[in-house]
Amino acid sequence: MNIPQSARLQYHFVTDNDAHFLWSIDQDPAVMTYLNGGKKTPWEDIQQVFLPRIKAFSEQSKGWGLWRVSTLSSPSADLGWILVRPMGFFTAERNDNNLELGWRFHQHAWGKGYATEAATQIKNTLAKSGIDQFSAMALPQNRGSIGVMKNLGLTYAYDFRYRDAVFDDDVVVYSQIIHQE
Repeated sequence: MNIPQSARLQYHFVTDNDAHFLWSIDQDPAVMTYLNGGKKTPWEDIQQVFLPRIKAFSEQSKGWGLWRVSTLSSPSADLGWILVRPMGFFTAERNDNNLELGWRFHQHAWGKGYATEAATQIKNTLAKSGIDQFSAMALPQNRGSIGVMKNLGLTYAYDFRYRDAVFDDDVVVYSQIIHQE
């Protein structure tokens, strides 16, 4: 599966060759605030933790993985990425019928609607392939991500404690069921 261009953006499936791109986003403490308290991700963690986790859920034929986002006007200037994976993938409650959307963007891309545009394009493309439920989660204080969730048409579903090998915190979940015709 490929994600077609949207009004301002293009999308590329992330592979091991994108390690430096992934690492560069995680070097901004503001980007990492709601992920780990603002700590920069060490290069070793990208190689030994993050890339193997991405590989575990990546299936380009289904649209699952990370999608690198850049503008049409500057294709070499990366903005960030959109995550797509089954909800609860790294937990005992994995649900392949409910796709989790997530995002991480360079700070210079914040407030311009890029995350909403990119996640909408990806969500709409996947909905055409028969996926009918999408969810996203964030820390309750992460107003930026919650705003993107609302812009995507997701609504508050529930709070819970999300735990996996690299994350353990209370989150809010927003969801949307797409009614297929």
